[in-house]
Amino acid sequence: MAGTVEVTVGQSLRRVLANKPLRRVQLAFFGSLVGDWAYGTALTVWAYRDGGAAAVGAFTAARFVSMAFTAPLGAVVADRVPRRAFMITLDLVRAVLVAGAALSLGVGGPSWTIYALGLLAAVVGGPFRAAQAGLIPQLVDEPEQLTAANAVAANLENVVVFVGPALGAALVGLTGVELVFWVNVGSFLVSFLLVLGVRVPHRPATTGDPAADDEEGGFLRQVTAGFALVARERDLRTTSLLAFCQGFIWGALMVFLVVLAVTTLNTGPAGVGFLNTVIGAMTIVGGAVVLGRMKGGRLGSDMTLGVLGWSVPLLVMAAVPSPITTVLALAVIGLMDPWVNLGLETIPQRIAPERAISRVYAAVDSSLTGAIALGALVAPWLLDTLGLRGSLALLGVVVTAYAVSTWPHMRRLDVRLEQPVTLPLLSSLALFAPLSPATRESLARRLVQVDVAPGTVVVAEGEVSDRFYVIGSGEVQVTQAGTLLRTETDGDFFGEIGLLRDVPRTASVTATSPTRLYALDRAEFLGAVTGHDDSLAATEEVVTHRLAV
Repeated sequence: MAGTVEVTVGQSLRRVLANKPLRRVQLAFFGSLVGDWAYGTALTVWAYRDGGAAAVGAFTAARFVSMAFTAPLGAVVADRVPRRAFMITLDLVRAVLVAGAALSLGVGGPSWTIYALGLLAAVVGGPFRAAQAGLIPQLVDEPEQLTAANAVAANLENVVVFVGPALGAALVGLTGVELVFWVNVGSFLVSFLLVLGVRVPHRPATTGDPAADDEEGGFLRQVTAGFALVARERDLRTTSLLAFCQGFIWGALMVFLVVLAVTTLNTGPAGVGFLNTVIGAMTIVGGAVVLGRMKGGRLGSDMTLGVLGWSVPLLVMAAVPSPITTVLALAVIGLMDPWVNLGLETIPQRIAPERAISRVYAAVDSSLTGAIALGALVAPWLLDTLGLRGSLALLGVVVTAYAVSTWPHMRRLDVRLEQPVTLPLLSSLALFAPLSPATRESLARRLVQVDVAPGTVVVAEGEVSDRFYVIGSGEVQVTQAGTLLRTETDGDFFGEIGLLRDVPRTASVTATSPTRLYALDRAEFLGAVTGHDDSLAATEEVVTHRLAV
């Protein structure tokens, strides 16, 4: 944000860990994800023993398709009920489903029960991330903490991708599949207890929220509300398309890696594991780099750079096919992956209306998931038509061209995401202090600067009440029927009585020195303070006190 400086990894971690509710959510996320990845590994082993490679492929595809399909559906619920309660419910239901699978496995039940319960657990878990994406902005104290929280979560996920499968494989080798199922049950229960202990500030969505229009429609309209908001909002649309570009390359690369291992590294299919390790290890390094270089106002341009970090290496591999360039190119892809992910996670949370964050996040994430599937589907056709080098070159050119075209727009997004200079002033007022950081930031962006000369009557007694004013600098006198009521200066405010009581101005306000004011329109002011009990109570207290004078 404006005026911020580079921070170290330790500072970013402390910024997140110092927030107890945020810390609990992050630990819950890490624990349940480790268990889930271990469970997925054990399921894969079990499915292979049960039906061979065909069973593994079919079941794995069914799990991920189910998760991608149900995430937007579940996000509707996440946006309409308390997200903490929704996450707790999902944890409990998943624990019961996986426990059922473990019991069935233990008593030698039919195979279909394991498959069915595994798919149900995936369906139930699909909306969990969308709910978490909507909950985290309610827990942070400032936008920088939101970015840090997402960076920490991304780093945890990068570690989990290695730790979870390794843990699952080790436990399967030592004790068998059944124990891993119970470990996953335990991880969901730990997540349940951690989220249960989170106390979420009561911050209802404000009126005038664009997402409110979708609440009146049927279920289909509510399901598609996130996609509709992404389509309407250019910043969200560009973010979603950049995520799609990364996902398409990701899906295609899953297929290309086999060919690269065979034809370029000359290692045979076994080399795929080595190449995946290169990408994964550098992803962890990239996550640490992102965590240590976070500077506000760069989410947009960093995301574009991240996508270029996926596409340009494809051009290098196409131009200079060799083992060294292949390994280096894939290392760069891994290094730049967290740059894309941080933007994908944080930009929707910063831009989307508060009551629709989960649905917007699910919509953007679905574009990534769908692109992965599409890339994997199209890759064999590309290889048959253009060969490996031609396929790499085509994807590299197309995605690079699009990413470069987004650079000016994403730089403007960076400016949009800079902390408004008026945010500290607005946050200092008791009227707005109870509001969520995202709501205060949104209001601060809507303040209109008004500079007035000494002697200027800013509002006149008896005129229509249309604005709320905060004094940035200078001095004004408040008079009623010619009698001086009070003098106000830097950090004071006026205009709230007529707006809240819906009456004409009860007093006149005249500048006595060069004064800089910040004005907030009637609808925006009322939408903020009347949509939150504590904010409304603070405003009513001020109004009552001033009317009594």
